[in-house]
Amino acid sequence: MGTTATEILRGLSDVVFPPECVHCRGLVAATAAGGEAGFRHLCVRCASQLTMVVSPHCRTCGHPFYGEMAGERECVKCQGLEAVYGEGRTAVIFNGPARALVIALKYHRGLYVLADMEEVFRRVPEILAHVRGATLVPVPLHPRKARERGYNQAWLLAEVLAKVAGGTTGVAGLLRRVVDTPTQTAFDRRTRLENLKNAFALKGTAPLNPEVHYVLVDDVFTTGSTLNSCARTLRRAGALKVDVVTFAHG
Repeated sequence: MGTTATEILRGLSDVVFPPECVHCRGLVAATAAGGEAGFRHLCVRCASQLTMVVSPHCRTCGHPFYGEMAGERECVKCQGLEAVYGEGRTAVIFNGPARALVIALKYHRGLYVLADMEEVFRRVPEILAHVRGATLVPVPLHPRKARERGYNQAWLLAEVLAKVAGGTTGVAGLLRRVVDTPTQTAFDRRTRLENLKNAFALKGTAPLNPEVHYVLVDDVFTTGSTLNSCARTLRRAGALKVDVVTFAHG
C-alpha cells in the first residue's frame, strides 16, 4: 500500500510540530506518530499501558476475566443488571491513557484523538467481527447537552467503528433522549435506573426490522443502566437482536 500525500504531509508536520501525548503530556516522537506504534496522540510508553480486552470476558459488559474460568458467566459488576440486550463488548479498560483519550474527546473538544481511538478498535478484532454488517446505534445526548458540546461523542465513535469494521456496517440515529437527566457518574445502579426510566424514545413511529442486528455504541460502560434503557426502547420498537459495544469499560 503506497503512502498518500496526506500521510506524507502529516508525517512532516509531526517532525516539525511533534504532537503532545494526551496522557503524560510528553512529546510523541516522530517515529511513533502514525508509525509503528500507530498512535498520534499517545507516546510509545503510554500506548503500551493500554489494556485491550480479549477473551475470556463477561458476555454482558465485556470486562475481561483474569485467571482460570470454567464456562461462560457474567462478572460481579453485572449482577443485578438484568440486561435486555444480548451481548456487551468493550475495547479497552478505562484507566490511564484510555481515560485520557475519552476525557479529551468528551470534555475538551479533542476530536483529534478519534484517530487514536480508531487504532484501539483496530487492535480488538473480536469487536470488529461482532459488529460487521450491523446497524450501529449511538446513545443519544439530550438536545441541550448536544448544543453545549457541539457533537455527540457516541456518534463519532460509532462512525469510527463502522469505518474500521467495514462491509455493510452503518450508523443510524434511531433514538432520541427525551429526559434531560443529571450526570449519572456519581449515582449507583439503582439510582441510575430510576433516573433513566423512560429517558429515551424512538425517532419516528416505524417499527424496526426484526432481522437487523442493532448494536448500541457508547464511550464508557459503567453500570450499563443507560445502555440497558436504550436497548429496552429498541426492543419495544421491534428489534430482536440488540447488542452493546463501548470504547472503554469503567
